[in-house]
Amino acid sequence: MPGLIAFWTFREEAGQKRVSQGTKEQHPLSEVNGPIKRSAGGPFSGYAADLNGSQYFEIKHSETGDLNISGKNAQVSLFAVVRIVDLKKSRTIAGMWSEGKGANDDTGTRQYALLMNMPTYGGSRQLVPHISAEGGVTMRADGTKFPWCADYAATKSEVPEEQWCTLAFTYDSKYIRAYINGVLDARSLDPVKDKRNDHYFTKEGPDGKDRGMNPYYHGRGIFKYDPLLHAKTKIAPSDFTVGARMAVGSMTGEATIGKFGGLAVFNRALSDSEMKKLHDAANIADLK
Repeated sequence: MPGLIAFWTFREEAGQKRVSQGTKEQHPLSEVNGPIKRSAGGPFSGYAADLNGSQYFEIKHSETGDLNISGKNAQVSLFAVVRIVDLKKSRTIAGMWSEGKGANDDTGTRQYALLMNMPTYGGSRQLVPHISAEGGVTMRADGTKFPWCADYAATKSEVPEEQWCTLAFTYDSKYIRAYINGVLDARSLDPVKDKRNDHYFTKEGPDGKDRGMNPYYHGRGIFKYDPLLHAKTKIAPSDFTVGARMAVGSMTGEATIGKFGGLAVFNRALSDSEMKKLHDAANIADLK
């Protein structure tokens, strides 16, 4: 499929780096906090990585290569085959996303990420892919700031627990779209119910209308770390991580418990039909 820049099948044994298959760059994922168990039964290699909520994978920022997607017109898609345990704890699939210390901390270096269960702006237990143009907290058109990054789509359905599923998103430089099991799980905005009655959500979308929920209008591109501009105002640029991210000052506070059987990243926005093809290829009905 055109635009593929990384594809991990997690076939390697514990203690080995997981290497991208069939791509220009190998993007070896390093284990953090000890060897990560390999279990039988993955969709593409017959195996999966078994994360326990205190371990994760990473690629240091300086080695991210073409995973370091950024810029005003940047596009990205991410597709994962996973079996998630405990959505209260498990919040992170993958991405380049470093939030800093918490509320009102504008030093973050967020770029793109596939996340779960973010209730602050109506994403409780849903799939909530994020894109950040600022790196730090979201900024309204008038320059005022939110306490958090508020730019994410949110599905109508909850993320499945204790069962294999595919979770994915696309960003075409304008809209974020979230997919569960190969289907765009569309959701319209209910400003009060979704905690998005701020004018940023209701009047700063296309033509002065609302931004929606899924698809969600972002339209400002992806943050690009520039050491000349950001060395004094931002924390270190974000690494690419799988299963965890820097959030509220910790890498493992919202790290994921569950199995990762496949993970792919593209440097363009996939179509609905392409996302369905990826889902079908995972053949999750035969996974245990």
